Amino acid sequence: MERVDGRAADELRPVVLTPGYAEYPEGSALIEVGHTRVLCSATVEDRVPRWLHGQNQGWVTAEYGLLPRATRERTPREIGGLRGRTQEIRRLIGRSLRAAVDLAKLGERTIIVDCDVIQADGGTRAASVTGGYVALALALRKLIACGDVSRHVLRAPVAAVSVGLLDGQPLLDMCYSEDMMADVDMNVVMTQRGEYVEVQSTAEGEPFDRATLTGLLDLAEKGIRELLVLQRNVLRE
Repeated sequence: MERVDGRAADELRPVVLTPGYAEYPEGSALIEVGHTRVLCSATVEDRVPRWLHGQNQGWVTAEYGLLPRATRERTPREIGGLRGRTQEIRRLIGRSLRAAVDLAKLGERTIIVDCDVIQADGGTRAASVTGGYVALALALRKLIACGDVSRHVLRAPVAAVSVGLLDGQPLLDMCYSEDMMADVDMNVVMTQRGEYVEVQSTAEGEPFDRATLTGLLDLAEKGIRELLVLQRNVLRE
């Protein structure tokens, strides 16, 4: 099977991570995955949600949104309230990024990671997790440099990728046109230790068996390992 962009079945789209892309946030990164582009910005606030007061720990949360013309047709702004899909994605990103932080070592402060999709061509939630981690790590580095938090506040890095099954062929990092036709759609979030944070998988048509699930998880791990190396190289620079 030939993919729409000529990639091998187990090949990521070209990924570019630009750290410090925005001037004002404590940490930021622009992630480009093929034609998908997401701006991730981390903000540090010296307070925690009310339900965490007095517990001497911090919090990491995320926001997610699509710019109106990030998509092929204009998507109306969510003025009257967030759509269910938006809420689900922001919670996924928040859970994923919290897995990378020792909240007890963060102190009573909150880090908010805003993920704004500039252009969408599939895999926006996975790109948000991968780029969001870089923005988060850069913000935490500033706190570490100032002596506000321990250097051990960061745990294992985290990244995410989509995989799927199209015409019986497992595919890594599907673009929009592939995702729309896929028989199985899966998003996988993993840490550098090989631990799963989240696995979201849906059979769009026929149910799939355990062997297919295992194959897709192996394919996702291959892509995530490559993304973790890219994160590490960008943060080292």
